[in-house]
Amino acid sequence: MVLKVNCPQCGRKVEWTDENKWKPFCCERCKLIDLGEWAAGNHRIPGDPVIDPEDEPNSFH
Repeated sequence: MVLKVNCPQCGRKVEWTDENKWKPFCCERCKLIDLGEWAAGNHRIPGDPVIDPEDEPNSFH
């Protein structure tokens, strides 16, 4: 029995196998859309920032 999961981007059923190089996504397009959402700041992991912006070497006070 092959495990099937839903693509996090479009919801399409995806087989979780070694041959599926885009897992958990169904295709490269869905993977890149998701990556773009993270890069744009639309997805975030809840919690306090690990790095305080005040401690960054290039910040001006």
